[in-house]
Amino acid sequence: MARNKEKLVLLLDVGPSMHGVLSEVEKLCSMLVEKKLIFSKYDELGVVVFGTEESNNDLTTEVGGYQNITVLQDIKVVDGDLVDTLQKLPRGTVDGDFLDAIVVGMDMLIKKYKDLHKGKKRLCLITNAIHPIKDPFEGSKEDQVMTIAEQMAAQGMKIESIVVRGRFSRDANKGVMDENDHLLSIFSKKTRTRTVYVDTPTSLLGALKTRRVTPVTVFRGHLELSPQMKIKVWVYKKTQEEKFPTLKKYSEKAPASNKLATHQVKISYEYKSVDGSSNSVIPPEQRIKGYRYGPQVVPISTAEWDAVKFKPEKGIKVLGFTDASNVKRHCYMKDVYLFIAEPGNTRATLAVSAIARAMKEMNAVAILRCVWRQGQQNVVVGVLTPNISQNDKIPDSFYFNVLPFAEDVREYQFPSFNSFPASWQPNDQQQKAADELVQMLDLAPSGKEALLPEFTPNPVLERFYRHLELKAKQPDAAVPPLDETLKKIIEPDLELVAENKSVFDALHRHFELKQNPKLKKSSRQWYQEKQSGSNVSGGQAVNSIENQPPVKIEKIGDLTPVQDFEAMMSQRDNPEWVEKAIKELREKILALLIHPDGEDKYQKAVECVAALRKGCIIEQEPGPYNDLMHRIRQYCEEKGIKSLPQLLASRDLTLISKSEAEDSNVTTEEARSFFVKMEPKPDV
Repeated sequence: MARNKEKLVLLLDVGPSMHGVLSEVEKLCSMLVEKKLIFSKYDELGVVVFGTEESNNDLTTEVGGYQNITVLQDIKVVDGDLVDTLQKLPRGTVDGDFLDAIVVGMDMLIKKYKDLHKGKKRLCLITNAIHPIKDPFEGSKEDQVMTIAEQMAAQGMKIESIVVRGRFSRDANKGVMDENDHLLSIFSKKTRTRTVYVDTPTSLLGALKTRRVTPVTVFRGHLELSPQMKIKVWVYKKTQEEKFPTLKKYSEKAPASNKLATHQVKISYEYKSVDGSSNSVIPPEQRIKGYRYGPQVVPISTAEWDAVKFKPEKGIKVLGFTDASNVKRHCYMKDVYLFIAEPGNTRATLAVSAIARAMKEMNAVAILRCVWRQGQQNVVVGVLTPNISQNDKIPDSFYFNVLPFAEDVREYQFPSFNSFPASWQPNDQQQKAADELVQMLDLAPSGKEALLPEFTPNPVLERFYRHLELKAKQPDAAVPPLDETLKKIIEPDLELVAENKSVFDALHRHFELKQNPKLKKSSRQWYQEKQSGSNVSGGQAVNSIENQPPVKIEKIGDLTPVQDFEAMMSQRDNPEWVEKAIKELREKILALLIHPDGEDKYQKAVECVAALRKGCIIEQEPGPYNDLMHRIRQYCEEKGIKSLPQLLASRDLTLISKSEAEDSNVTTEEARSFFVKMEPKPDV
């Protein structure tokens, strides 16, 4: 809303030492304005740059001094022109004074708003703070900073400082940097300020809060430890997932001359009877919700819903305490909540602090049952963790995480690697190479994390906002290439990969890559090639076949079982076709053996066995074929059949070994000796 609008002045260091990172500063500040145009279009913003050769600000004209500071944009409501201004920052030629820039920014806010809008005026300083500031005419630098901080507090202003260091300040004077850091810390003590140190372009993008979210309590009431002991607390959301903005429909039907048109599209629904007797609109009081139960629709009125609806009472109750080790971190769900004592309530503050410190000392956590508001349908059960403050001005508090119910837990059981065959087990060198690869992928090998969560922006949202701003100016613009800074978030770090090339080489050396036989050629391709090669000849015949719709085979017949089997295996509109084709061909083979009609019948059965073997190898399903061969061997031994084993041996139709299909438990030697076992027993 307009009454909650923020007044912000950006103080940007554009001196020579900042040139290497100014392109990232431009992206950050333009992104800030783009988000304000979406979420806070009534906010006002001004831009001040320091380190320029010229000087252009009111204080230079009125009192003198404050050199090399330029007001690039006076405070005004955010618009598209501000984005263009921030995307083309000037490159300064001198080292700027960040303290003078803070005074110029304060002067702009005081002159425009005077004593109005306290708490909604903010300064944002972006600098590397590696150059000394000027000595004051009277007193010390600390006294000067104290005076500025007191004036800032009196005017209800806040300041946010982003200090860019890292590789951009390797050659800087450490004494000067320490002095500047000390001066900035005075602002933190005397005013509501936030100082952030970043060392990479990626962390710079996430350092500035581009979207201001006002904290709102989700619960105000008693934390009930027992019916006789209750503590007044307020509950806020500590973290929340940032989602895509709601994109509303826009209409161009409104006349261009109507400046008050909102261009919003409103959708309304009408309910009419479809029984044929009437086509009039049914009023709301005559409508009732219906829910499908099979083919029927069961009407349930609002009164019936209210009668059976679960209505828990609003409140937070402690169910009990347990050791912190009993609640695993991976069980935390949803967002994190912050429990604080009721502001201004001394007794509640002391009670929360006493319980939090006792829980910390005993390494205990509390299990809570929470109903945030009256009439809430679902009950939340979670864990309360103590948060002991290190600042004397900030009282102790609690963090709350939602825990899953039994139906929310998904247990996935994985077999142990020890259950695999010895040939699948890695040797010592392979295990070492794999361990080194995992250790290399650590984002914090030296204790310093590369992508800090609080400073790493969501790359999907960042790209969305940039593309949205481009589309607003050029509706037909193509999607721009991915920004180099965002690439460092979503793509492998090239420097890390180059530094650990030996780790990748060792992995390639100890793990031999083999082509998966399943991926060499699909059975559909193989069967289609076989059918087209065996049934037609000549280019004209092929074209005529291709133009005809394929014939769907649903059952293996008696006349051409092999062709029917191959046709069913090539039908991939349903995964059940393969299983059905293998099962029916097995039954067809057994039927041909049970009811033989001379050698021709055995010959036909052998052709079917050959087709089944090839199909099972392609699909990597050796089980059905090997089971069939064992049944054939048993049948031949019982019936004393000699010709069938000889036919199978002549076609080399032995068992499918492990070398042909990974899932087979038959060795190559066992497959070769299978025909010997199939020889019938001699008559005694």
